[in-house]
Amino acid sequence: MNPATEGPEYGFTARFPGLSMEESRKRVAEALAEQGFGILTEIDAAATLKQKIGVDMGPYLILGACNPKLAHRALTADPFVGLLLPCNVCLWKEADATVISIANPRSLFQVVDQPSLAPVAAEATERLRAVHAKLRDWAKR
Repeated sequence: MNPATEGPEYGFTARFPGLSMEESRKRVAEALAEQGFGILTEIDAAATLKQKIGVDMGPYLILGACNPKLAHRALTADPFVGLLLPCNVCLWKEADATVISIANPRSLFQVVDQPSLAPVAAEATERLRAVHAKLRDWAKR
C-alpha cells in the first residue's frame, strides 16, 4: 500500500488502498492508544442517515478520540473548549481505499482566544501527527 496524503489543512489525511473499514478502525484505535487517546464515541454516519432520512451512502465512521490528561488541561484553562472536544477521526470508503482523516487540534483551537490553550493544542497536534505517521507506516508494510 502507498498512502497518499491529501485533505484540508485542518486535518491529517491519507488514503489506504486495499484496507478494509474494520481493519482501519482497529489500527486507528491501536495507534490512538499508543498516544494516550481512547475512543469515547463512535458514530456510524451511514447508518444514521439511512435511519433518519432514508439516504444511502458508503461506510462512514466518526470516532471521538480523547486523551484524558490533555482534555483535563484544556477544560481547566477554558471550560468552553469542551465545544471543540473530542478530537474527531473520520473513516470512509472511497473506491478501493479507506480514507482516514484526523482533525488537527491546533487548527481547531485557533477559534479560541485563550493563550493558555496553545501548549495543549500543540501537544495534542503532535500526538495525533504521531498517530497519522503510525498509520502510514503500517500501510507501507
